[in-house]
Amino acid sequence: MICLPRPRAFALLSLIGCLALPIGTVQANDTTAETAADTTTAHGISAFGELKYPPDFPHFDYVNPDAPRGGVLSFRGQGASRTFDSLNAYILSGEPAQGLERLSDSLLVRAFDEPDAVYGLIAESVEYPEDRSWAIFNMRPEARFSDGEPITAEDVVWTLTTLRDEGAPLYRIGLRDVETVTALDDHRVRVDFREGTAMRDLIATVGTTAILPKHYYEEVDFTRSTLEPPVGSGAFVVDRVQPGRSIRYCRQPDYWGADLPVNVGMYNFDCVVYEYFLDNNAAFEALKSGTYLFHEEMTSATWASGYNFPALNSGAVQRITIEDARPTGTQGFWLNLRREKLQDPLVREAVSLMFNFEWSNETLFAGLYDRTDSFFENSPMQAEGLPEGAELALLEPLRDQLPEAVFTEPVYSPPVNAAQRTDRRAIRAASALLDEAGWEVGDDGLRRNAAGEVLTLDFVYGSPGFERIILPYIENLKRVGINARSVLIDPAQMQQRQQDFDYDVTVGRFVMGLSPSVELRSIFGSQAADAPGSFNFSGVADPAVDALIEAIISAQSREEMEVAARALDRVLRAQHIWVPNWYKATHWLAFWDVFGRPEEKPPYVRGDDYWWFDQEKQDALVASGALRR
Repeated sequence: MICLPRPRAFALLSLIGCLALPIGTVQANDTTAETAADTTTAHGISAFGELKYPPDFPHFDYVNPDAPRGGVLSFRGQGASRTFDSLNAYILSGEPAQGLERLSDSLLVRAFDEPDAVYGLIAESVEYPEDRSWAIFNMRPEARFSDGEPITAEDVVWTLTTLRDEGAPLYRIGLRDVETVTALDDHRVRVDFREGTAMRDLIATVGTTAILPKHYYEEVDFTRSTLEPPVGSGAFVVDRVQPGRSIRYCRQPDYWGADLPVNVGMYNFDCVVYEYFLDNNAAFEALKSGTYLFHEEMTSATWASGYNFPALNSGAVQRITIEDARPTGTQGFWLNLRREKLQDPLVREAVSLMFNFEWSNETLFAGLYDRTDSFFENSPMQAEGLPEGAELALLEPLRDQLPEAVFTEPVYSPPVNAAQRTDRRAIRAASALLDEAGWEVGDDGLRRNAAGEVLTLDFVYGSPGFERIILPYIENLKRVGINARSVLIDPAQMQQRQQDFDYDVTVGRFVMGLSPSVELRSIFGSQAADAPGSFNFSGVADPAVDALIEAIISAQSREEMEVAARALDRVLRAQHIWVPNWYKATHWLAFWDVFGRPEEKPPYVRGDDYWWFDQEKQDALVASGALRR
């Protein structure tokens, strides 16, 4: 997860559907008639189709099983406040440090060369019936927490029920369909799902949830943020914390799962460090000097013209572009439909028309981006043309709830503007829409409604880097009589304003999955529209949208899922809930040449977790004076 202007991984609050469900208990009997027949027991599970890897696979294809171990991988730390104040990533309170996911293992883990497959980690195997209404996870007895205590079924019971009932909103929404969690014995745990819910992805959702130590949180308050290093279940532990400045994770030398097939070729660095900086310029200068070693560039202007410094010119720093096969980021200016002035789609469309991407791309972005128009850009889930076939059949029952344009016009895409700061055609089109919506131009050139209220839009954002983009856009909006204003605030205020939905327009970016599922409820679902801290930035609360989200979640084949996603994309685009920005289907990477990497990059992740440290390369750079160590 640009990252989101508030890029915490867990910042959703669900006020609906989070019932206090029963906590599981230990049962002496570990079998039931239900589990005896018509079940599958496997080393992994996929939402659609067969697993790529057989039960006895030695490692994933995209790793180097002989990668050496040692050295340090260091990044720039990311955060809403460009700092951190918590090591608890599972609650809404606090700004968690980056990299905390390295501390905890899960029952299952993803394969990044399959779109939706997961394989056993803490769990050696998983049992489930055809309808996937429950699952039994058979856990590895050798699994241990970082303090040496065994990972047991009781830890899974405590983790899933606590995250579902007390965790950050993302967990509450994602686990809301977990009805009961029951320890069958020390190393078998059964999860039953709520009747009537879509079951396709629930086993993977539960399986990829980090498992936390019950015994630790009996002594530590789970609901409070803290800078005390927690006990974890993963390959790394917190080695050093400099609050707000850096955090260092180091690999456990006796990590219990190091030789599992899903971990071979991973965790090759002794330590991983995240260094925090107050602004982009300071961070970039730190990269140049070798303060940290690996960087993904997010700013086109810097990528186009900033990489001209001695270490890069000598080859000490490498600069590469690698492909990203995932749907590209869903980034835009999100319009807050909770505001009465933005509830009319004519107004929202007019606001969208005045963003001149073509001028921005040529003038500000060195022509390096393409225009986003879809919420599932660069994927088979992107709607095209008029609805037809299975997509039309899915939309037809919702016809009375949808704009007629959904059925009669090709899916909405922003018009292509002239690459000049102000496109007169856009001004005419936006002005006509605002006139139709009842916002008339007064003697002072400002738009007012029948009550005499001025059409004012506050763009609230926390990154100075967006100022060069937003200010020209604001000037264009003023040309059609909208009193648009730039509100640049500090990151802490930005986090609070987004949690409270205190903005007219804000900036946000999401990375949609290859198999979208329950997370869509958090971004576009009615239950999240008024839930403080949710990612439903526009406040969409539409029964038709909810129905299409559920169609995606309940799809029984990838083809059905893609059809439902295209229908959702079409409907959301017709509602003009955002002003789409731009995208690129690549990663821009710059790194000091002290690493080795596998020949094959996994298609669905950046892949640096599978790199390794090359001591000879570093020694050569130090000897040449290019790198200080």
